[in-house]
Amino acid sequence: MSAWQPLPDGLPPEVQHFVEQMRLLKDRTGLSLVALGARTAYSKSSWQRYLNATQPPPRQAVVALCKVAGEDAERFGVRWELAVRVWPRPPAPAVLPDPSSAGAGAAEGEAYEDDPTLPWWDAPAEDPAPRRPGRVALYAALAVLAALVLVVAALLGAATLS
Repeated sequence: MSAWQPLPDGLPPEVQHFVEQMRLLKDRTGLSLVALGARTAYSKSSWQRYLNATQPPPRQAVVALCKVAGEDAERFGVRWELAVRVWPRPPAPAVLPDPSSAGAGAAEGEAYEDDPTLPWWDAPAEDPAPRRPGRVALYAALAVLAALVLVVAALLGAATLS
């Protein structure tokens, strides 16, 4: 068994339970964090953050650990959902407030309350602008349309000759 660092004080019980269960699961694999990183798509340092509760793991990391450990990923997925909903957000960086956005942003330690399928640590900063087709796509579409017109004209011409 590994000697784990104590979890941070003040963690919600759901987060503490989830991380403790993840630690037990990792320990049951008998793998080091380096070996676990080699068997999953997540680095040693990522696993350190997840298993020390400094950052919530993505759902795919939980599934990867369950697969390596031969555990039911669905059961851990439910635990992940419960934990990530209340996982404390990191403190916002100290910046001067923007008067035009008064009241916006999360307070320090505010729990994650949005849809757990798009966690706050993976959420995009803003919606990207819709992409307009470029000139190449426009020219390609026009070429296809012109070819179709030529084919239809050729078929109509052949039908009138016969």
